[in-house]
Amino acid sequence: MPDLILASASPRRRELLVGLGLNFEIQPSTVTEPPHQGEDPGEYAAQLAKAKALSVAAGRQRGLIIGADTVVVLAGRVLGKPGDEEEAHKMLSQLSGRSHTVYTGVAVVNAATGESLVETVATKVFFRRLSQEEIAAYVASGEPLDKAGAYGIQGLGALLVERIEGCYFNVVGLPLSALDRLLRRFGFAILQKERMENKRTKYKI
Repeated sequence: MPDLILASASPRRRELLVGLGLNFEIQPSTVTEPPHQGEDPGEYAAQLAKAKALSVAAGRQRGLIIGADTVVVLAGRVLGKPGDEEEAHKMLSQLSGRSHTVYTGVAVVNAATGESLVETVATKVFFRRLSQEEIAAYVASGEPLDKAGAYGIQGLGALLVERIEGCYFNVVGLPLSALDRLLRRFGFAILQKERMENKRTKYKI
């Protein structure tokens, strides 16, 4: 089977791949590029995911490189990671009682051939109305400070979300069904009988 390399330092993406029972390496990409004025956020996420994967693939002779980029968009405006607690509080106040869209671009690059595939997934997230006390308490937890949009749905941020429309894992940062589709097009099946048998033996299911 080909090597899998995750071109991201995100602990959430790492945990999702571990949860699938995959063996993989981590080689974070250093590619960064702010969105251009008027650029479609879905296209931006896809192009940046591809650029991250390609940058890592350039230094390797083989393997399937996984790149991803997540963008949070509220009323047409991209919300990045807050710079401090004050900015996190402001973002969460803006999200309160409203819906926003999370776009994740996921790319897979075959380092041996240079072939690349990319897909963008969008999920609509609805926040319940939050009190200033709740926002202050969440910010005090420290969780919002390293996350786009100032919240993490897989942690305490789940308490802020009323409902979603679309893929939950996309909001976490890696749409797993989309990743599976891309990997299968390269001949790599996550749901492979031998791997599942090994996983069952390892965890004694």
